[in-house]
Amino acid sequence: MQTLVRLLAGPHEVVGVVTQPDRRRGRGRKASPSPVAECAAAAEVPILRPERVGDPESVEALRALDADLGVVVAFGQFLPKTVRELPRLGYLVNGHASILPRHRGAAPIAHAILAGESKTGVSVMRVEREMDAGPVCHVVETPIGPDENAGELEDRLAAVAADAIATGLTEIEAGRAEWTEQNASAATIAPKLEPADGRLDFRLPADELALRVRGLTPRPGTYFVLDEERIRVVRATSRSEASADPPGRVCVRDEELRIATARGSLVPLVLQKPGGRPTPVDAFRRGRPIPDGTQLELPQ
Repeated sequence: MQTLVRLLAGPHEVVGVVTQPDRRRGRGRKASPSPVAECAAAAEVPILRPERVGDPESVEALRALDADLGVVVAFGQFLPKTVRELPRLGYLVNGHASILPRHRGAAPIAHAILAGESKTGVSVMRVEREMDAGPVCHVVETPIGPDENAGELEDRLAAVAADAIATGLTEIEAGRAEWTEQNASAATIAPKLEPADGRLDFRLPADELALRVRGLTPRPGTYFVLDEERIRVVRATSRSEASADPPGRVCVRDEELRIATARGSLVPLVLQKPGGRPTPVDAFRRGRPIPDGTQLELPQ
């Protein structure tokens, strides 16, 4: 969305926007356009909403736009060669949210945090058949805050990507873009994270679990199980203290809730019960006690 807004501001002309078909949303489940479609409509830019962008009628509609170049941002459909090579310059570009070849795939932001990395960025690359493997012409780096979660970093990177793509287009138009092939041997994969990945296993070290909380917040989220109820951990930190308690044992010390792990303690700061709102842990425990000495269930 931010990339479209940035490109609409110029200097490059946006001749058309391709987005997903209208979907049923909200309580009334009425079909409504995507935010991208609404933005394009407000700017009076032609909109295509194909179920499959590679269908012949979709390809012909794209050809009729007579674009010099295509920009792809979180589109969510496979782009066949007929679409990738359709623009006059013969390719599409994408702003991938990592410093390629690190973290190719659907969840680069989460995996950068999970890996404990101190920086990430946006790589402007050509779209090729192999996922996120195309040559790169422009990279913008940014630090990852020590407490920043995936949602917060994603919001920041959206603005970084918008400017990076705009700069990349200017360099391409001026003939100054230098395309660098990726080092495939240094590539890492960042697959989509599923809800099952959010179950916290306290047999892992506390610092690794704290990274997991940051990397999977807000989606798909992390949780532990207490009395058959999933308690979501929205924010947490870790303590490097030694403990004789088994993994998953709760210790309340100085009003701080600590959970023993394989090494150190995980300290939840914000918790959320099913159907509830994220709540600071002290207020949470007043409504849902977690007594000292409680043994939390471990994954099978």
